[in-house]
Order: sequence, then C-alpha cells, then structure tokens
Amino acid sequence: MNEHHQPFEEIKLINANGAEQWSARQLGKLLGYSEYRHFIPVLTRAKEACENSGHTIDDHFEEILDMVKIGSNAKRALKDIVLSRYACYLVVQNGDPAKPVIAAGQTYFAIQTRRQELADDEAFKQLREDEKRLFLRNELKEHNKQLVEAAQQANTTHFDVGSKVRQTIQELGGTMPEELPTPQVSIKQLENSVKITEKK
Repeated sequence: MNEHHQPFEEIKLINANGAEQWSARQLGKLLGYSEYRHFIPVLTRAKEACENSGHTIDDHFEEILDMVKIGSNAKRALKDIVLSRYACYLVVQNGDPAKPVIAAGQTYFAIQTRRQELADDEAFKQLREDEKRLFLRNELKEHNKQLVEAAQQANTTHFDVGSKVRQTIQELGGTMPEELPTPQVSIKQLENSVKITEKK
C-alpha cells in the first residue's frame, strides 16, 4: 500500500454486508476541506455525476444522522453521508488534481474500483498472484501518466491566461504590473501597524 493511500485506508469502514464505505465528513477533512460546508458543493457535483452515469444516488450516497459527543457526555445529531467506493471515486474526480491529496485520492479510488471490477472478472481470477500485481501496477502507471498530463495541461492553461491578461493590458494602454510604482510600505508592514493600532 502506497504511503499516500494509507490515510484513505485508515478512515475506511466496513458495513454489515462486508462492503467498503467512507464517511463524507472524514473524507472531506482528509481532502483538506477545513469545514464540512465547504465540502458540500463537491458532494453535490459527485451526486450529479452519479445520476448522469445512470446510477441511483441513494445506492452510493446514504444520508444519515450520526450522534456525536459535544462535551459533558451530551450528544448531538450531526448530518453525514455514507459514501460507497464509487461515490468516493466521483468525489475525488470532482476535486482539484493539483492538490497532492486529491491526486492521491484519485489514484487510490481508481485502483480500488478497478480491483473490485477485476475480482468480479473470471479471467482475472485465473491469473497467478504476481501476474495480478503486474497487471494492476501497469494500470496504475497509466493512470499516473494521465494525472501528470492533466497537471501539465493546467499549467499550460494558467500560462496562456496570464499571457492573454498581459496582452489585454498592453492593448488597453495600461501599466504592466512590473512597471507599477513600488509602495513605500509593504502589505506586511500595514498589517502590523493595524494590529498595533487595534491593541491600543
């Protein structure tokens, strides 16, 4: 197991039927969302992708109320969503692949989904263990190539947009950023002076 994939294994749950599942709240934290409310739009896009692919949303995104301790042994009901492996795959596909944790999640859930597909495939079951490992390794290598290409495309797009902005500034006769006057006081100095003033 890759060290970048280990966190996804650690938050994995197994239901009564032996199926893997994940808590949306835990997955959101793992993917770097500081608050669950910021993760909800990603879940919404993943649900739309699920529906558009012909799957039933409720089969993969099960809304639950989880009782959590809030102190003094009191408990409060907190909304959560139990995600299937496929739902997690859709969630990470709707994340930013430039984030290393999202890229790791995309790879992890792609591998897990493919392993399950292959486990259900009779021809794959006939392969020796080392042949299975080699087959999966080659698929992982191909998936990682696709991630690198996506990241490179994002960098190219970013560069092209920057070039177009600079061209537009020139066409409009504006001042290029490097030609703007340097302020006497930096942003950091301004922030510090505001903090000092607020303390008084």
